[in-house]
Amino acid sequence: MAISTGPDRKTIVCVGSALVDMLAKEGDSFLEAAGAAKGSMTLVEREYIDDLAAKTTDPPITVSGGSACNTAAGVGMLGGDSRFVGKLGRDHMGEVFEADLVKNGVTPYLFDSPAPTGRVLSVITPDAQRTMFTYLGAAAEMAPEEITAECFANAAVVHVEGYLLFNPELMMAVVKGAKASGARVSLDLASFNVVEESLDLLNRIVADYIDILIANEDEAFAYTGISDEEKSLEVLAREVEIAVLKTGPRGSLILGPGEVALVERMGDGCAVDTTGAGDLWAAGFLYGLVNGYSFSRSGALGSACGFEVCQVVGAKIGEDGWQRIRRQLAA
Repeated sequence: MAISTGPDRKTIVCVGSALVDMLAKEGDSFLEAAGAAKGSMTLVEREYIDDLAAKTTDPPITVSGGSACNTAAGVGMLGGDSRFVGKLGRDHMGEVFEADLVKNGVTPYLFDSPAPTGRVLSVITPDAQRTMFTYLGAAAEMAPEEITAECFANAAVVHVEGYLLFNPELMMAVVKGAKASGARVSLDLASFNVVEESLDLLNRIVADYIDILIANEDEAFAYTGISDEEKSLEVLAREVEIAVLKTGPRGSLILGPGEVALVERMGDGCAVDTTGAGDLWAAGFLYGLVNGYSFSRSGALGSACGFEVCQVVGAKIGEDGWQRIRRQLAA
């Protein structure tokens, strides 16, 4: 079952933090020395990132990023109508970030700040897991009053990254505005520690505003407290129209009105880096829903996008990968 969005609504609006990714490959001992749990996201000061980056074996690779931005870029590269709403500094990193949005087919809806553009040091361990240290910078200054109806014009789906839960007033402004626009509201739970630290707020938001809820196994367990996948998915789906449980290399489960879809993983390659895997999965899935695909076909497209991004370092799929995805779309 696909969602009905109306003939004049095809835009996918992604709202989140405008961040530049700094990618570094390190062993588990690096994380242990930093006192970070693998797979977590920790908010830190800019100086902390600079100090930690100076300790990496090689200088980090720098690319545009941020969860919602990655999803917007994926939708744009699929040929969808994509918009990103966020806030950045008018500095060199901000210029690089905006130019990259346009390059990836995304319409920027950006607010300016005198603060530096935010950044994330993403540490990639040999098992391809990424652990993030985030300095929000200008992204933290996006204010509730800046979220207006214009942000969501013609939106079929508004996709919100779970990291906004760390800013409750902003999160409420976004989900209320998105819901008032008539769009479906999609929420990616982002990280298990985000869920753990924001559970009360998350419960209220899901019940009142969210139509599409996306989680991986760790995030779903943090939200439901249930390890059994089918039972956890049922709890995720209680108050939303569509619930997604991503199970890593085993694929994903999708539950919606009258339909349950089991989507197998795509491809047999080993992951190089899981940065952006969930974000690109969401891009393919939401693109499919907006264009009338079934849950199974939308999930398969999400799986293809998630697989391809795991074959590169960072959250940007190469042209060869996009060609393979487009051939699947054409088929």
